[in-house]
Amino acid sequence: MIRKTILKIATFAIISFSTLSPTFAQMKSDIVDTAVAAGSFNTLVAAVQAAGLVDTLKSDGPFTVFAPTDAAFAALPAGTVENLLKPENKGTLVKILTYHVLSGKVMSADIAGKTLSPNTVEGSTVDINAVNGVMVDGANVITADIETSNGVIHVIDKVIMP
Repeated sequence: MIRKTILKIATFAIISFSTLSPTFAQMKSDIVDTAVAAGSFNTLVAAVQAAGLVDTLKSDGPFTVFAPTDAAFAALPAGTVENLLKPENKGTLVKILTYHVLSGKVMSADIAGKTLSPNTVEGSTVDINAVNGVMVDGANVITADIETSNGVIHVIDKVIMP
């Protein structure tokens, strides 16, 4: 809770300062700060915190993150998220979250018109079909190419499972 409050305060300070400094405004936030600022990834951010992955997703990367929205997490069976956030389920949570991440920065233009199965940070492959729109393991990419200082976020409409 304290960590989440600190992240919100830091994000507010960054946003406030960026209106004063054109140079600072041109800098991009990292994946975590971008997700926090968006306001539609609260469950994802809480899960990343519970899994101990904040420092990893704030590192240099680059990473490609397929980020489920809060609505995507809400669509899971009742109690799923609460169960995954328990300390005893940290290993499972890490596995699920790292399945949503690729090493390297993959923009939509890089994969347009292709089908591929790249390795995820979790270790298995994910199926991407970018022939008609973009789908990742059956999840639709609803917003693509949100560039960050350490990679890119593609917003998806469901949580994908390894």
